[in-house]
Amino acid sequence: MGGSGSDREQPRHWTKDEWRRGLLSERRRVPASVRFAEAMSLADHLTAGRLVRPGQTLCAYVPVGSEPGSAQMLDEVADRGVRVLLPIIEARGGQAPLDWGWYDGRDSLRPGGYGIPQPIGERLGPAALRIADVVLVPALAVDRRGVRLGRGAGYYDRSLGLAAPGTSLVAVVRDQEIVAELPAEPHDVLVTVALTPGRGLVGLG
Repeated sequence: MGGSGSDREQPRHWTKDEWRRGLLSERRRVPASVRFAEAMSLADHLTAGRLVRPGQTLCAYVPVGSEPGSAQMLDEVADRGVRVLLPIIEARGGQAPLDWGWYDGRDSLRPGGYGIPQPIGERLGPAALRIADVVLVPALAVDRRGVRLGRGAGYYDRSLGLAAPGTSLVAVVRDQEIVAELPAEPHDVLVTVALTPGRGLVGLG
């Protein structure tokens, strides 16, 4: 795994909230044509076989708003024989780990917490994360240590510790969102890989 390009520098005194505001503002300014091209590239990386292979289980999520990617990439990886789990948000505020359900096509999704599409079938419970070979994690940015910046609700910080040892934890970000250093807290769970449209798979840590 690897990639080219220099990591972005920002003022070290920025707080997480300041990072979030800046990154979300930049994402909103990305033209639709660029978002589409990036989503296609991410789908290509996912189906190339370097990250997840037929017969394995991928915990993913449905990108919404300005998040990189698209629901189409879930269809493409599922069509190649990968089993896909999606998160189910039970309650607002991140007070409990994520629940999980099997992805069975876009027709099987309904809006859940925060309007995020989630499966309507059987709920498997938070411990289902242990069967995943790879976990895709939404992020606004990630740094070279594997520190991930999420939106602040805390769901993934409460969930990722349930993954089996050695599971690949993959933050999906835009190329410019791999940064030199982010503010970190003791409860942060480090990710091991970044997946970006242009740089592909970038090892962290």
